[in-house]
Amino acid sequence: MTFWQDPYALAVEWLRNLLIGWGLTPQAAQTILYLVGGVALAAGSLVLVIFLIWVERKLIGRVQDRLGPNRVGPWGIFQTFADILKIFTKEYITPNGVDRVPYNMAPVLAVGAVIMIWAVVPFTVTLYGADLSVGLIYVMAVGAIGEMGIIMAGWGSNNKFALLGAFRAVAQMVSYEIPMVIALLIPVMMAGSMSLGGITESQAVWNILIAPLAALIFFITSVAEVGRAPFDLIEAESELVAGFNIEYSGLKFGFFFVGDFLHAFTIAMLFTVFFLGGWRGPFVDQVPILGAVYFFIKTSLVYFVNILMRAALPRVRIDQMMDFNWKYLTPLSLAVLITTALADKLMLGLSNWVRIPVFLVLNGLIFLAASAILNRRVINRPRVEVASRNRPLARPEAAVQPEPNGGVS
Repeated sequence: MTFWQDPYALAVEWLRNLLIGWGLTPQAAQTILYLVGGVALAAGSLVLVIFLIWVERKLIGRVQDRLGPNRVGPWGIFQTFADILKIFTKEYITPNGVDRVPYNMAPVLAVGAVIMIWAVVPFTVTLYGADLSVGLIYVMAVGAIGEMGIIMAGWGSNNKFALLGAFRAVAQMVSYEIPMVIALLIPVMMAGSMSLGGITESQAVWNILIAPLAALIFFITSVAEVGRAPFDLIEAESELVAGFNIEYSGLKFGFFFVGDFLHAFTIAMLFTVFFLGGWRGPFVDQVPILGAVYFFIKTSLVYFVNILMRAALPRVRIDQMMDFNWKYLTPLSLAVLITTALADKLMLGLSNWVRIPVFLVLNGLIFLAASAILNRRVINRPRVEVASRNRPLARPEAAVQPEPNGGVS
């Protein structure tokens, strides 16, 4: 295996031999390798955010017929660096009356929870942080740390609007985790493992072809989990000033947005792992570094769709969003899980040429049934009369009398 075929594995092996040659024990050398890998992973993800912010602003600008950043550097590529300098130089403000411990820890948890997910993502067959046997549970548990950061931000701010925003944000995130977890049971069932590496390696056929509805449910719920449009009620400026982060400024305020942009890309990576085969692709066995290329191409496509949704879709009301989750997505995810499990057991031992069409037909039938139920409910829903149609006038016509000189009294 040459360096260009798998540079990561060869670099790790070279560094391990170097440390052992300096007199360290294999255990100490492995510990140092873990530390170096963790720092490199965290630093790489934070550097990636700088590029993601620029890409998202440019794409949303194009969709909305704007130019986007176009002043600092060619095509505005250095605009994010200027924004970073601006945030670092902003005044450091801590309002009176805040609970300093949760107030200051919340931004760190918002970013740290996302970076911790990267530790179990398999970028190639050899490039990953840790291949946990309970990787899916780890991802869900780490996601709860981010929710805890939001609650700490609202509670620690000692501001009723921040607290209301935190409650609503966590209610949204916890609610949409239910159908998300149910949908993710299908990749686990197909792989027979909760390891992200095991799920990736099991996808000789991508899971999106076996359970397209589960992939759609995961995508929708992941967008709601991030708080992107049309589910961006975490920051409903018209109702909550700015949500849970209203009392933050400067670098702490920027940390929440770093977590937001990084979380959106991380969700795209998880979608790639669970439903698009992860790093799998042609010639990966001979050239493992191609796995990273395939992985980031798939992730970029999913991320692009996420950006298009944010640029084009309007915000929905909070009651509509919660109704959609509990009345449609959750029952739909249960129906897809049960149907897929039964079909998988009944077709055990059959070839993929038989299994895949059957799975697609079953998913199509479930989708048509769910669409019919949804349309019937929307059509038959009575329109709420928010006000009387006979609205009073400021100056009724009967009170308007012409004056002798031609004016109006």
